[in-house]
Amino acid sequence: MGILTDQPDDDVADLFTDTPVQKWPQKIWLVRHGQSAGNVARDAAEAAQLHLIDIADRDMDVPLSELGKRQAEAMSHWFRALGPDGQPTVVLYSPYVRARATAAAVIDKVGRDNLVASVVDERLREKEFGILDRLTPLGIHDKYPELAEQRQHVGKFYFRPPGGESWCDVILRLRSALDTIIREYRGERVLIVGHQVIVNCFRYLLERMDEETILAIDREADVPNCGITEYRYDPSLGRHGKLVLVQANFVAPLEDTGTPVTDQPDMPAAPKS
Repeated sequence: MGILTDQPDDDVADLFTDTPVQKWPQKIWLVRHGQSAGNVARDAAEAAQLHLIDIADRDMDVPLSELGKRQAEAMSHWFRALGPDGQPTVVLYSPYVRARATAAAVIDKVGRDNLVASVVDERLREKEFGILDRLTPLGIHDKYPELAEQRQHVGKFYFRPPGGESWCDVILRLRSALDTIIREYRGERVLIVGHQVIVNCFRYLLERMDEETILAIDREADVPNCGITEYRYDPSLGRHGKLVLVQANFVAPLEDTGTPVTDQPDMPAAPKS
């Protein structure tokens, strides 16, 4: 039998009051992991016009490069400098090694005891590439010309390689993740550490974009490694307030420490469309 109290929960209370109840976190930061060994291997393979990216690890096991570790360290100092009233209170991160290591750098600086939660969430994983995994664009066109043609026709937003995901598939799982964030972390300051597609697909959801808008942003530039995209809750917008974009792909924490900024696409990738 449940315990009855005199205090209704937030959702029930909202039915009996005109005072809006905040449903969003106070802040959300979206961060792409630091440069990975996969990013480096992909660049080398494309420069040599190879068909296959020379890396033995599963995509989920690819670690940060040495530069990626420096990038994560520089970014984590920026979060620590925000102080107790500005630092993340929740850290959510992809289970992939490169994202876990990037999140760990921030958790170490902020202090795990100062967090409400630090959670690995498989819904924040990299987009799955299926049979195209580890192939360069040249390799895709050579081995699967019909898929390259289909992707060109359909566009990356809807194209799903066999065994892999489209952007729409990623967005579907992120809708679920966002529901969890709204339910469990309202009023908190939430840091999400993931991958390039994860950052862009969250932007699509939080800024209520359409396909054309988010793909235009994607064509303009890749998401920098350890770049910070920040949203802040504005209670004056809508019935429950909304999250408003403060800055996108902020890399000053790296630049201020002399840490090189990188923005290689994740592997594999076909030409921008």
